[in-house]
Amino acid sequence: MIPEDAAGSDAGIDDSPPPALPPRPKRSPDGALQGETGPLQAKPTTAVSSIDIQTLSFPDGSRGIFPTTGTRAVSTPAASASGYGTPRFGFASANSDLDEGMSVMSFAPTLRPPGDLASLVAGEFNRKSRAWMLLRSQSASVQPFECIRIDTPNGLADFETEFDDVPDLGEKGATDEGRLLLWKSKLKHYMVLSSAGKPIYSRHGDLSLINSYMGVVQTIISFYEGAKNPLLGFTAGNARFVIATEGPLYFVAVSRLGESDAQLRAQLDALYMQILSTLTLPGLTNIFANRPSTDLRKPLEGTESLLSSLADSFTKGSPSALLGALECLKLRKSQRHSINNTFLKLRIDKLLYGLVVAGGKLVSVIRPRRHSLHPSDLQLIFNMLFESGSVKADGGENWIPLCLPAFNNRGYLYMYVSFFDKDGEDTGPEAAAQARSESPNEEIAIILISPDKESFFDLKEMRDKLAQQLAKQGSLAIIKAAVRAGRPQVPTVAPGFPISHFLYKSRANVQFCMSSLEPAFSDKIVARRRLMTLYHQSHAAVHARHSHLKVLHCVGEDASSLAWVTPIFEFYCVAGPNVSRAVVTQGANKIVQWAKKEEQRLFIIGGGVF
Repeated sequence: MIPEDAAGSDAGIDDSPPPALPPRPKRSPDGALQGETGPLQAKPTTAVSSIDIQTLSFPDGSRGIFPTTGTRAVSTPAASASGYGTPRFGFASANSDLDEGMSVMSFAPTLRPPGDLASLVAGEFNRKSRAWMLLRSQSASVQPFECIRIDTPNGLADFETEFDDVPDLGEKGATDEGRLLLWKSKLKHYMVLSSAGKPIYSRHGDLSLINSYMGVVQTIISFYEGAKNPLLGFTAGNARFVIATEGPLYFVAVSRLGESDAQLRAQLDALYMQILSTLTLPGLTNIFANRPSTDLRKPLEGTESLLSSLADSFTKGSPSALLGALECLKLRKSQRHSINNTFLKLRIDKLLYGLVVAGGKLVSVIRPRRHSLHPSDLQLIFNMLFESGSVKADGGENWIPLCLPAFNNRGYLYMYVSFFDKDGEDTGPEAAAQARSESPNEEIAIILISPDKESFFDLKEMRDKLAQQLAKQGSLAIIKAAVRAGRPQVPTVAPGFPISHFLYKSRANVQFCMSSLEPAFSDKIVARRRLMTLYHQSHAAVHARHSHLKVLHCVGEDASSLAWVTPIFEFYCVAGPNVSRAVVTQGANKIVQWAKKEEQRLFIIGGGVF
């Protein structure tokens, strides 16, 4: 019975029958539940579903996927734990993914069933569409790579002068005001200082110019450390600041190039590894143990070129650093096997690692069964040999004490390096040095690493025998021909598709291959930086923390891009503007099939083991 004060008038009572219940799901003959679009999943699965890839559609026909959360201005561990900001990351292993505190999600399910790559692509992306403008206006903040529109010509107008040194005071009439303006115009800065505020390294500017700024940075970092909530990063204007603390050292990256926090942090990790390669971890710790205010510039004197060349490679855009992988020279499996066998036959007991490197790419490696070389250690070796110029000036032979931090950060190994001339013939150090100055991109080097500091002459004898044998069997000529052939051209891999460039990483082998930069990106530093910016954006999106997104297709005003991540490989490519999803995915499938077919030639699988 309804009380009188609550019943009211009969006019307000609906006597119509209740709506019918939805139909029960049907069962297939095997007993599985069936929905309208396919079988219902009753347990966790790795199958791609509508939650993984979805799109947002608007009445005007525009579609897109967009990040639903912005990056806060300040990132700290506490903020990360509460779901805000960017989490701090330590040194990533070769097989780990770079994460960051953002997620790429979607808003309405796609009805296309999962199947091939074309059915997995999330949707098209247009910055001028109504979808983009609406979502951008609703976003709490802008993603880091939106801080500056570097994908436009004006955004990189001064990039060609990015690597010009800031002149000293009085040099060519330089004034303090002019030097400061030039220093501030740089799009990327790296700074290293001690916890006591002592400057150690800066990519741009001398001590008189940067000393006060490093003092400000040290004060800000110390303030947060005093609150037991270390500062990880913040945004000021259109620049992103990322901070990494390693023992007594502070590392700071300041970027307006659109990289994510995780990518910048990986670059700072590499600079830390470079310092450890010179001092070792116990050496660095002992320096600051008794005197925290020690000036570390003196122990690091002479290594500034190594730090600067490494920093510049990140600023220009390094596929190896982005992917955390190594590039190998393409050779037939039988040819590489022959080089490995020759290497193993001539190996001496004092040898730990043996490498043949050509054109900045790995050709052959022999190693102990229980030890493998980490890509970060190889990056340090390649930077020293092919980028910094510190080794090239010494002629054809070098004996270098070196710490490989990922192998053992507590002690030194000893590296013997010998170069061949431009024709792949062994004609002595003087001819090799001249050849390398004429054709720096065609260098062939033998690298022998030993834990014994007295093994120079033994390694030299092994090198001479190895060089003689490789020349005799024609392996040096084969290597030289492979270097001159260069990277594969996109039209030969995927003919008929408007793809300009691609990157393919084998996750199991921690190696990658890429297409030639010619003709679109050769000798064009700005064009290459814009290309790497697209790769950085795609990489950040698909590796975002908690993101289920595995395939991302973006359509821009100047270029289209595709990122595709699986447990086996990672694939990234760039195409022309307004290229449709179907065309890009067909070309991507073609390239991936080619990479799988050529895997034995593109990558070193196992190498020579003893």
